[in-house]
Amino acid sequence: MAVELLSMAYPPLIVFAAALLVLVLPRIAGFAVGALSLAAVLAISLVAPGGEHLGGTFLGFEVVPFYVDDFSRMVGLGLGFLGICSVIYAYSSEASETLVAFALVYVSSSIGAAFAGDWLVLLFMWELMAVTSTLVVWHYGGEAVRAGFRYALFHGTGGVLVMMAVAAHYVEVGTFVYSDTGIANGIPALLAVLGMGVNVAFIGFHTWLPDTYPRPHIAASVFLSVYTTKTSAFVLYRAFPVDAQSDLGIYIAYMGGLMAVYGATFALLQHDMRALLSYHIQAQLGYIVAGIGMGAWTVTSEIAVAGALSHLFNNILFKSLLFMAVGVVIYRTGEEDLYELGGLWREMPLTAIAFGLGALSITAIPGFNGYVSKGMLFDAADPHYYGDPEFQALYWLLWLGAIGTLLSFIKLGYYVFFHGESEFEVADAKPGQTVAMLGLGGACLLFGVWWQGLADLAPTLHGHGGHFEFAYPSGESELHPYSSSHLQTAGILTGVAAVTFVLVRKPLSKLDLGDPTMVVYPATYAVSRWTMLGVTETYAAVDRAVVGAVKRCYWVGNNPVLAVDAAAGQLPDWLVDVDERQPTDGGRPSTIHLRTGIGTTVLLLTLVLTVVLWLLVV
Repeated sequence: MAVELLSMAYPPLIVFAAALLVLVLPRIAGFAVGALSLAAVLAISLVAPGGEHLGGTFLGFEVVPFYVDDFSRMVGLGLGFLGICSVIYAYSSEASETLVAFALVYVSSSIGAAFAGDWLVLLFMWELMAVTSTLVVWHYGGEAVRAGFRYALFHGTGGVLVMMAVAAHYVEVGTFVYSDTGIANGIPALLAVLGMGVNVAFIGFHTWLPDTYPRPHIAASVFLSVYTTKTSAFVLYRAFPVDAQSDLGIYIAYMGGLMAVYGATFALLQHDMRALLSYHIQAQLGYIVAGIGMGAWTVTSEIAVAGALSHLFNNILFKSLLFMAVGVVIYRTGEEDLYELGGLWREMPLTAIAFGLGALSITAIPGFNGYVSKGMLFDAADPHYYGDPEFQALYWLLWLGAIGTLLSFIKLGYYVFFHGESEFEVADAKPGQTVAMLGLGGACLLFGVWWQGLADLAPTLHGHGGHFEFAYPSGESELHPYSSSHLQTAGILTGVAAVTFVLVRKPLSKLDLGDPTMVVYPATYAVSRWTMLGVTETYAAVDRAVVGAVKRCYWVGNNPVLAVDAAAGQLPDWLVDVDERQPTDGGRPSTIHLRTGIGTTVLLLTLVLTVVLWLLVV
């Protein structure tokens, strides 16, 4: 009976109802209900039976709003656990009830996208996620309003591309329900890559990340740091699942490698702490995207997909933890620039510990969860392990991204917590903030030490008595994350990054280079402005020409003799001799008053063109 009830309980609806209650209940009760709703999502993700639930038809199309498999279960567990911690953090960070209500609706749409079993439900949740996340940004006001507008334009464009991909997919296969082969090849796959590429921050499409996430309330940044990007990466996997054998797979994989390097490089150049973390969202998404691309391209690459989904799950934990720790620093000091801080470990030891747990996880230090998942992705790309020869360059891109990540977090930790003496006398994190951060940090440590628990969640790893196997083109292999070769690789990466930071620390602090792709904003503004002026000025010129022609025809009709005289007067004297005439109307000019707006004009032109086309066809 309990299992049947869990099958009928729709996770997004539970969280949506909690969002409404947050607005009407006393603050502590509303936030408690919000946290409990996400605990329910966690429980449902853990024990709900696999398969399709709540299926039916909508407008004659088959839909599956609630689909549970090992992939959606893993993502649901991560999103549910993070949601509990995020609501607790928001309560202690003085986030308003309205902000948290918006955030919970945003979370519910993200969970709905993760559990969708067909492309039609996915589209609805995808667009709802874009709208509600924009509201989360806008709620803060100030600079967040303009940033939110730009954010909405990006995600609106991406949503249109995904919608076109889904429509083309339906034309190809005749159903919206997910299949083992993902999105249809050809135009649907290409449109899906471009549309989803906006949400997963492909290079050139990523500018909304560092532009938006540093601007809203610190609690809003925690929610935003995970739900859009990680859910979208999972949807990218649904479009290009393991063994899809898509020709686009290798291009997706290499885009992921470039993202890892690009994001880490520009993170290293940032002064703003949340901008640094935003670029690292792109960098870590790069690893996930690379794993998805490898899994979709090769014949069998279970280790690549296991690494991608495990890193997605881990990223939910350590990325939100880092935004929480940095948020507490901003909350207590009011300072966003990391170079204006220093020595805060004495003032804020608990926050420093929480930051350390997140930093050690994202940089893949042994003993932490990022080490396990990133190791799988290195192995999947390395031709000396399980990778294809075509992935040799990708392997080195992932290496460079890992070194850049280590450098960035050495820099961030050094300047915020250890460099010099603190000029601030501030309190440490509040109790709720501490509980949320240490809860996430504990999970990062747990899945690094007890890596078998993470491997057991990974859908494409097959557990047998504590051993985890996977298939690859040359046969079967077993997962050994703490082998001597893996530890040696981690040691080399850490050593190279530490030495490099010592060498570049001073010149690095003087660099202030902007992201060249940010030119997209002034370029888009200029193109939009000149396009608008071109349209309006063209309309004005056509309007003047039409009105002038009508006036002249009206005048000629009322004054034919004067019209002939005027025309003759334009000819040379040797050709015609025109006598001066007195106008019969006493000199009053003929007048005509035209009053019509652009809408009426467009309607009239449409009618005229319709008649003309009809006559041509007939």
